[in-house]
Amino acid sequence: MKQALVDDTEDVSLDFGNEEELAFRKAKIRHPLATFFHLFFRVSAIVTYVCCDWFSRSFVGCFVTVLLLLSFDFWSVKNVTGRLMVGLSWWNQIDEDGKSHWIFEARKASPNQIAATEAEARIFWLGLIICPLIWIVFFFSTLFSLKLKWLALVIAGISLQAANLYGYILCKMGGESDISKVAASFLSQTVFQTASPGDFQKPGLEGLEIHKH
Repeated sequence: MKQALVDDTEDVSLDFGNEEELAFRKAKIRHPLATFFHLFFRVSAIVTYVCCDWFSRSFVGCFVTVLLLLSFDFWSVKNVTGRLMVGLSWWNQIDEDGKSHWIFEARKASPNQIAATEAEARIFWLGLIICPLIWIVFFFSTLFSLKLKWLALVIAGISLQAANLYGYILCKMGGESDISKVAASFLSQTVFQTASPGDFQKPGLEGLEIHKH
């Protein structure tokens, strides 16, 4: 009888750790400073571009200010916020033969390291997607209104932010080279589904494992 009681007790598994981790993911932003700067530079660049005629009559001053904000955004998203908010990193390098290689890293979740929260992941991907779309709208509005002096700046905004978007999508999908499959899978997970933080990493990626393509 005593043995039966022991067996019944052993069959009951209460994993409070997983419940606490799930509640943490849903309730908090773990990296508030990184989350702030993930949006600050890119939103500031858009606001400055739209309102520059109100702030200053100097075309050169506005041009340089927006370009600096775009450059700061590109660097911070590529090197800092991606690592902290979703555990992803990417870069491109040229080897001695002149060939281009994409290198991807993904942080492996461990018991000692709390995963990114849902709020952080959503903010990261929404900011990464929406802002390049806004610059594309600026491109057509600039083109149709014949404000060609701003065209170079708008193209720079599209190029810098689209480069980060493209790199992180490839990184998330594990370096999949077929961009049509990448885009379809990415949209299905990010836009049409309510994804958990784990969904924002390719399952096959290991801790800081490098994938070259």
